[in-house]
Amino acid sequence: MKKTYRIDVDCAACADKMEVAAKKTAGVKDCTVNFMTLKMTVEFEEDQDAKTVMKNVRAACKKVEDDCEIFI
Repeated sequence: MKKTYRIDVDCAACADKMEVAAKKTAGVKDCTVNFMTLKMTVEFEEDQDAKTVMKNVRAACKKVEDDCEIFI
């Protein structure tokens, strides 16, 4: 399953850090972050709860870029 989320991030480098952190999160099959549109598209592994995984993605992103936001 794929879902797209609105994000708030200050620069393209920060968006790249968010993408890398999200891809490393358990339950995420793939992730792309588009700085120009301020959107994050996450593809979840099968049998994963999107809300639970996204809480972990948000936490991982906050570790690498503390002023970013993902609107779940």
